Amino acid sequence: MTLKLLSYNIRFGGGGREQALAETIVAAAPDVVVFQEAIDPRVIERLSAATKFPYWAARRSHSIGFLSRQEIEYYEWHYPAGSKHSFLEIVPAGGKTRIFGLHLSARFSKWDERRRTREIRSLLDGIKRHQDGFHVLLGDFNTLAPGEVLELDRLPAWIRGLIWISGRKLQRESIQLVLDAGYGDGFRTLHTDDRGYTFPTWDPHVRLDYVFVPKVFVQRLIKCEVIREPNERIRAASDHCPLVVELNTDDAG
Repeated sequence: MTLKLLSYNIRFGGGGREQALAETIVAAAPDVVVFQEAIDPRVIERLSAATKFPYWAARRSHSIGFLSRQEIEYYEWHYPAGSKHSFLEIVPAGGKTRIFGLHLSARFSKWDERRRTREIRSLLDGIKRHQDGFHVLLGDFNTLAPGEVLELDRLPAWIRGLIWISGRKLQRESIQLVLDAGYGDGFRTLHTDDRGYTFPTWDPHVRLDYVFVPKVFVQRLIKCEVIREPNERIRAASDHCPLVVELNTDDAG
C-alpha cells in the first residue's frame, strides 16, 4: 500500500489563487495535502470542493491545514512552547502512519535560526512517543540543510542585510537537529545532484520545503519530487513550489 503526500505553502492563505492551486493539486494526485499558510478556512473549503477532496481542516490564523481524498481517523493541532506556529498531527484512516505538518519561523538570521531550533526541539519532544512507529515530518522549514548551497547574490537586499548584521554567516542548526534525531532527508536521500529548490517560484534558488522519515524507514521512500511545471501555473498559485512524496506504508507500525 502506498501513501502520496503533497506539502504546499500557499502564501498568505491562498485567497484569489484557488483555481491555480486546485489545478496543481489535482495534477499531482496526492492522497493528502498538508498546507502551510492556510490561514483562511474558507479557501481550504473552496479547494476541497474544487479538487473533490472531501476531508479537510483549517483554522483561522493557524498556518497548517490539510485536504484529503481519504477519510482521516484523527487530527489535532499541537502548540509547542515558544513556537510561532502550531504543528498538525494527521492520521489517515485504516493505517498506522502519522503525518506531522509544520511551518517554522521565517527569515534568515542567527536569531531566527535559534528560534527555529527551539521549535524543532519542542516538536521532537512532543512526538517522542511515536519515535518507534512509521511517521513523516513535512512542511516549510524556512532554513537550509547543512551543506546546501546558498546563492547570496540572488537573495533580496534586506535578507542579505539580516545575514550580515547577525554574523555574516547563515546558521543551519535546525535541520541538523532533525538529522541528529534519527531522521533521513527524503528528497536528498533520493536525489544527490538535484538541488531541490522550492522557493521562490519565479526564480527558485533556495530549498525551504522538506520531508523527513525515520532513518530506519528510508527504504519506504518511493518518490520525492519538487513540482516545478507547468511554470506559469506554479508561479500563479504560490511563491513556493509544492513538494510531493510517495511512501510504502505496508507493515507500518
